[in-house]
Parts: sequence; C-alpha cells; structure tokens
Amino acid sequence: MTNRSDAKWFKNSHSGAPSNCVGVAFLPNNLVGVRDSKNPSGPTPVFTPAEWSAFTTATTRGDFDR
Repeated sequence: MTNRSDAKWFKNSHSGAPSNCVGVAFLPNNLVGVRDSKNPSGPTPVFTPAEWSAFTTATTRGDFDR
C-alpha cells in the first residue's frame, strides 16, 4: 500500500468549484493517486505513470466523450 498521508493533492486549473472535482497527487514509488474532492478520505485508486498517461491522453483525444 502506498502512503497517501503526505500527498500534495491538486486539481485542474479549469475546475471551478473547490470541492467538486477530481484530485490528483504524485505519490511515492512513482505512482499517481486520484480521489474525489467531495470524499477526500474515500477510496484512492492508484496508477502507474504509463496508465495515467494513457488515460489522460485518451481523455484529451475525446475517447470518453458521449
């Protein structure tokens, strides 16, 4: 399990509401954590840099658009 207690969480600069967004943190062991800002003590999925890059690239490309 990766320690998340000292994580420095951030959000996209385009996010308007301070508590209605997805938070991201670069964690020890070269991992990326993601959390719901409305539930900061809730589940925190963790991804490798390659997985995170694939996700953000696909999102930017519009692969998840309806």
